[in-house]
Amino acid sequence: MLDTVIFARDKWLIPNNGIIFPDKAVMYLCGMEDGQVKRDRIDFWENIYGFDFTTLRDIAIKEPVVDVVDGKAIVTDSVPILDIDLLTCKKEDLTFQSDFCLTAMRNDYLHGFVAFFECAFTQVHKPIGFSTSPFANYTHWKQTLFYLLDTSTVCKGETIRGTISCKPNEKNNRDLDIEFNITLNGAYTQIVDKDILFHLR
Repeated sequence: MLDTVIFARDKWLIPNNGIIFPDKAVMYLCGMEDGQVKRDRIDFWENIYGFDFTTLRDIAIKEPVVDVVDGKAIVTDSVPILDIDLLTCKKEDLTFQSDFCLTAMRNDYLHGFVAFFECAFTQVHKPIGFSTSPFANYTHWKQTLFYLLDTSTVCKGETIRGTISCKPNEKNNRDLDIEFNITLNGAYTQIVDKDILFHLR
């Protein structure tokens, strides 16, 4: 969606003193415990009236889900992965790679990651903004959920380190190819340089 905003900005915004609302955006990532929903959306493919549709499960889990997550399901802190100035950014800036380090806030399971964004209107006399965080009021943008095939266990203070990269799909540039590389050296779960691919339509 942002590439169309950039196109409109470059074509119609008055140079030097034009105003765009909002003009700042930051994307964040955090970890979630969402076992019940994962069972309902992903794991149920393993047994549908006695039939094994695991092949479809392996396809379904690669597609992020846009939905609302309860703030109580968040098990890590939230860290920024992309900072965009909508007045000056270029289309190329939307293809990005970012390192992250998430810290578990309690002992719990980790079923996936949550991405959300915050926007700011700084070109007004009284700057304001809004958030699509799981801890904020509902917005129609909701959050984007990336479910992991395997459930991990995290203990308070443990860190999930990794890299997230995002680029337009080669066949359809409105789709996004998103890749995680994660490492978790925990008391109960060991993950080393695991690559996980997602395709957001």
